[in-house]
Amino acid sequence: MEYSKEFKAAISAFSSKDKDRLIFRLLKKDKLLSKKLYFELIDLETTDDKREKMEEDIHEKLLLASKHIGNPQYYLSIIRKISAEITEHVKITTDKFGDVYLNLLLINKILESNEDLIKLRFNNTYKLYLYLINKIFKTLVLIKKLDEDYWIEIDELFKNTNIRIHKNPSLEKLCSNNHLNFNWLKCDEIPKDIDLILKEIKSQGFLK
Repeated sequence: MEYSKEFKAAISAFSSKDKDRLIFRLLKKDKLLSKKLYFELIDLETTDDKREKMEEDIHEKLLLASKHIGNPQYYLSIIRKISAEITEHVKITTDKFGDVYLNLLLINKILESNEDLIKLRFNNTYKLYLYLINKIFKTLVLIKKLDEDYWIEIDELFKNTNIRIHKNPSLEKLCSNNHLNFNWLKCDEIPKDIDLILKEIKSQGFLK
């Protein structure tokens, strides 16, 4: 939303007391903005610190969640909550590397439970697998916007992702059916126009 000069002038004309009152009222209504300002203004933790905490949380929460793999719907709801926490972390810290790294870590930790997942009927795991494939595509798009200095770490994660996908025949087939090229699971192999490729894939009715 763009603000007119008149609107900006009206805000500027507020007294300091009125501005403070307005700011605190807005912060009460927007918890994310409140957390973001706290991080930017007074938080002693750095972006790296918060990413490391998120990494620990992912490990711990997925360890607990693994007990519920037999209930795929509930298990996926837990995964979505963890994913939402990653999104919040990124919005608060603007951690672009963390957006890729933490999501790939989440995918890999889920696929560590391949043995249990494979035992389930495909109908029960379809939504989870499709969710993971969409996440992989999202990371491919984000990686092209990252500095190449991060690629070594990301490729390590991709290596594990690739191995684990191929150990799960149903997931492997679903990836292929949704046009995920396994060669792309290496940073320098991701097409420059991956965002356009993804749009085209979705326009053809895939990834749904």
